[in-house]
Amino acid sequence: MVAIFSAPFTPADALLPAMRGHGYAVLAPDAVAALCDVAVADLDALKPSWEALPPDRYLLDGGSYRRRRHACFVVDDGRLERAPHRAHWQSKDYNALHGGLRRWFEPVDDAVAGSAAWSRLLLGLSAQVSRLQDARPWHVEAHQFRIDTSDGIGRPTPEGAHRDGVDFVAVLLVDRSGIRGAETRVFDANGPDGQRFTLEQPWSLLLLDDARVIHESTPIQPAGEDGGHRDTLVLTWRAGGFQGDD
Repeated sequence: MVAIFSAPFTPADALLPAMRGHGYAVLAPDAVAALCDVAVADLDALKPSWEALPPDRYLLDGGSYRRRRHACFVVDDGRLERAPHRAHWQSKDYNALHGGLRRWFEPVDDAVAGSAAWSRLLLGLSAQVSRLQDARPWHVEAHQFRIDTSDGIGRPTPEGAHRDGVDFVAVLLVDRSGIRGAETRVFDANGPDGQRFTLEQPWSLLLLDDARVIHESTPIQPAGEDGGHRDTLVLTWRAGGFQGDD
């Protein structure tokens, strides 16, 4: 039997001290909702869009277990503006598997990106990272992911433990169904310290200072004959431009 370690939730009012002290924090859904002034029920209304994610055609490990959509935004002075659709790019320094590729994913649906819940979530979290680092504007990338067990095993982070090459990263669990695994692991980028836990509650959040910590999620396996999946929303914040601009 595999041990499951509960997520070490931080109260909403302790988010900034946790980030400054450890480089990461984990928030329960009610804390996320409070910080972003959005009801969990309104976030739940976004869930059906994960059923319509197209396959990721760029997986270089030969797998077919990942579906995704992508969109870019600029946040400045409390305003959220969607940027023209663009390729997602990372250097090999941060993604040894897919680095150097310009990956054109299908865009996040307009109805999703234009919803009040989506806007409040992105603006609320942007306000928090702005309290940690004074940067204007923020260049935000959003990734809707579904990892499934169609291959028998699914890999949330096929590139392994990594940094993303940005300033801050948020991983929000949207749903998990019919799976085992997907243990989250966070490591000090410059030392031996680390923590492991499993996100199980929809809209729970892992927020990371990308310069200070490395992160990964372990593979998923089906918990029954019908298989299963894990849905996440990953947001990144970068000052000075989107990755690939420079």
